[in-house]
Amino acid sequence: MTAKRKRLPKVFLILGFALAACSTGGLGTSTDSPFAPSIDARKEAVDQTLVGHRLMDAGEYELALEAYTRVAAKEGLTADVLANIGSANLKLGRLGQSEDNFRDAIEQDETRPEIWNNLGIVLLEAGQTAEAVQLLRKAYALDNGESDAIRDNLRLALAKMENPAYDGPQLEEEFKLVRRGSNDYLLQKTP
Repeated sequence: MTAKRKRLPKVFLILGFALAACSTGGLGTSTDSPFAPSIDARKEAVDQTLVGHRLMDAGEYELALEAYTRVAAKEGLTADVLANIGSANLKLGRLGQSEDNFRDAIEQDETRPEIWNNLGIVLLEAGQTAEAVQLLRKAYALDNGESDAIRDNLRLALAKMENPAYDGPQLEEEFKLVRRGSNDYLLQKTP
């Protein structure tokens, strides 16, 4: 009987290790689960403006627009939010919506050169070169000539206005969207 008693705890020990290997490690979802992890409401939410900026940098303009829309739902349609939505719409080729967004942003804050610049780019893309040049001049003046991107956009718009026949490879059009902060977006003219 003593030999059976000694084997019995070993059997339970081996059975316990085998069952522990099959366990997910607690009451939570396994890391290899096909289901999304649950939401931890105790943690602070990620800044959706930052998410939108990163998605714009990654070329995911539709997802960026969704992130900016979430910001608008939370903070309202501020000049920053409208400008961000306008930039995403411009990258998606929605010139009319983008123009409306930038004009609404300018109504809220007329002192922001990046918004004037971006509206000027929209108008250039829409073929309204004369008005675009005026807006880019205003952006350049508001910026005190400090932004290379705004200066380059004004230079290209002036060249386009002086010689509208140049719509091809002779005038390399690379317009730059400007975002408040350190990054700027490059908007390339498609052939």
